[in-house]
Amino acid sequence: MTGTRRAVAVLFLLPALVLLGALVLYPIGYSLFRSFFDSSGDFTAFGNYKTLFTDDSILTAIKNNAIWVVVAPTVATALGLIFAVLTERVRWGTAFKLVIFMPMAISMLAAGIIFRLVYESDPDRGVANAVAVSVHDTFAESSAFPQAHPAMDSPLKAAGGGAFITKEPVRAGEPVALALTGVPPNRLPDDAKAAKPAQADPDKVTGMSWQDFTRGKGRGKANAPDPAEFGYAGIRIEAVKGGEVVASTEAAADGTFALPKEADGAHLRFPASNFREPYNGVDWLGPSLITPAVIGSYLWMWAGFAMVLIAAGLASVPRELLEAARVDGANEWQVFRRVTVPLLAPVLAVVLVTLMINVLKIFDLVFVIPPGSSKDDANVLALQLYNSAFGDRDAGVASAIAMLLFLLVIPVMLFNIRRMRREARR
Repeated sequence: MTGTRRAVAVLFLLPALVLLGALVLYPIGYSLFRSFFDSSGDFTAFGNYKTLFTDDSILTAIKNNAIWVVVAPTVATALGLIFAVLTERVRWGTAFKLVIFMPMAISMLAAGIIFRLVYESDPDRGVANAVAVSVHDTFAESSAFPQAHPAMDSPLKAAGGGAFITKEPVRAGEPVALALTGVPPNRLPDDAKAAKPAQADPDKVTGMSWQDFTRGKGRGKANAPDPAEFGYAGIRIEAVKGGEVVASTEAAADGTFALPKEADGAHLRFPASNFREPYNGVDWLGPSLITPAVIGSYLWMWAGFAMVLIAAGLASVPRELLEAARVDGANEWQVFRRVTVPLLAPVLAVVLVTLMINVLKIFDLVFVIPPGSSKDDANVLALQLYNSAFGDRDAGVASAIAMLLFLLVIPVMLFNIRRMRREARR
């Protein structure tokens, strides 16, 4: 059409074709060739491909890759759509977009290090568990006496479910000493004071509860408060008759308590809530949650990417169509579902396909975030390729994994090419 000779056109295309062949075609061809040989270079036909579907680590990687492909692109696209629509309705939409998109400026490696700290199991260090513990303790405060139990020769016995109850009924006017032990001195409540014996009161059931333990061999007297021993400040005591609680109270700072005369003849019980273990949050980096946790870090990075592309598509949506739908009586949800989303379908497809290709080769986050104990449970194909090639020194299996990844990407690429051609014809 332009009169340019074919030889001249080929000459101009030659540098690009050479680079394409050297950087794309040759690696693909050599990987295919190498996948038919074992680690020692002997021909094994399809032995390496058989390993892909018999080795437990590789099967775990395939399963996790399937989870990634289904969950991560879908959720990231949905979040991007929500953010794009909402930013059009807030005053500081541009600033909000900037904040959401900012994680894209961080490398995958840096993001992995950040989220390794975010998911730290210690609530004093990990942000995720700090939030989880704060929310949990708001509704169910942990006890100050975890692992506490009756001391030797104590009048208490186990009542089931973690509670303790007196062996005999108690009487008004006869103070009872309920000795406990098992709580480190530095874990006692801050307001705890030195324990002292309870005073007898003929109209009340009185007693004391304290830490019956004094550091040092041979120091302290059993079942009696010593100067170095502290009361169980705030511990809850219930008076139980016939299986029902007739009275209850909490111990003072020195461990003493008093119950009304209704408690006369009842058994005193320490409910299990006194000894509840402190809630330390969720094991985000454990085997059961490690893949969702890593996907969460991916969403933090890539939701902004989806938002920016969808927002660009949303800006080109004719406002007349949206206003016409509202005039016809559609509410905002109907406008969003029946008008906005269908008009954004081409953009949503671009974002979804791009993210699917991206997660098929996910490596950095899975390499950095999981600890050694959970690395096998978080395994994906790209990481398994790396481990097989450089850890196991098995280039044959690594090449077979590379070819599997290549085959998985092809359908997504073909879908994208067909979509682009349809749009070009329009």
